[in-house]
Amino acid sequence: MTNQQSLLEVEDLKTYYPIKGGILNRTKANVKAVNDVSLEVYEGETLGIVGESGCGKSTLGRTLLGLEKKTGGTIHFRGEDIGDLSEKKLKKYKKDMQMIFQDPFASLNPRQKIGNALEEIFIIHTSLSKSERKERVRKLLTEVGLKEEHYDRFPHEFSGGQRQRIGIARAIALNPSLIVCDEAVSALDVSVQAQIITLLKELQAKYHLTYLFISHDLGVVRHISDRVLVMYLGKTVELGTTEQIYNNALHPYTKALLSSIPRPIPGRKRERIKLQGDLPSASNYPTGCPFHTRCPIATAQCKEVVPEWREMEAGHFVACHEI
Repeated sequence: MTNQQSLLEVEDLKTYYPIKGGILNRTKANVKAVNDVSLEVYEGETLGIVGESGCGKSTLGRTLLGLEKKTGGTIHFRGEDIGDLSEKKLKKYKKDMQMIFQDPFASLNPRQKIGNALEEIFIIHTSLSKSERKERVRKLLTEVGLKEEHYDRFPHEFSGGQRQRIGIARAIALNPSLIVCDEAVSALDVSVQAQIITLLKELQAKYHLTYLFISHDLGVVRHISDRVLVMYLGKTVELGTTEQIYNNALHPYTKALLSSIPRPIPGRKRERIKLQGDLPSASNYPTGCPFHTRCPIATAQCKEVVPEWREMEAGHFVACHEI
């Protein structure tokens, strides 16, 4: 993996949301949604990003695409620093970075036919003629497993899986390099999830796409990811290849997540690890290791000192004092 070309490089990224109050409406605290995250994404790979709800994974994805304003750190895309660009200057990069949302129906106009909605993309970003736009849209529909005649249907006439295919069509319309899939299959039943995952893999192979696949479902992530990044309370706690994470998880948080997979890994006896307490508030950030308040092996050091990000074997990183 290290011999591959880097597409996206992120260093010490922070995304904080101020909590204001008082007579002067001053900032009293910050919700540290993303807190000093560094990562590298390679061309053509799928990097799974996992963690509980509230761990910051969706905020991370939105920040990388400029949908949320970063508080600190750097974002380099193909070697160019895009983290501090104005909306106007960022526009030329946005065609190359797209997003697939959990609920595609929410972003569709219920009174607009699907074909017209997809055609708007080409109106905004290209100089194609009307006939050329229609042809591109019809081709897009067939590429994602729909039919050309679906061009004239409205959003409510589609099933959940079909709507997600429309969301995928919209994401690939401008031939991007990077697609952030934010809980893209979590609202679908298991059989439809498998179909969408297969479609994403086929499109990736055909167009050399790079995915950031964000999900709380480690069972799904295992089937699509080349590497997996585990987040907890805005920080990264473990990173490795899919085989490293699923066969040799090191961080106690990763082990707890794996033990809760609804569909256990074949041939492996599963011992459920129950975490104590709830996820701490990102506005009242714990000292030391953020996981120490729930960790079964935490020591006094964990309560005071933030663990270093260490490479335990080639490509396998972890942030934990006790490993």
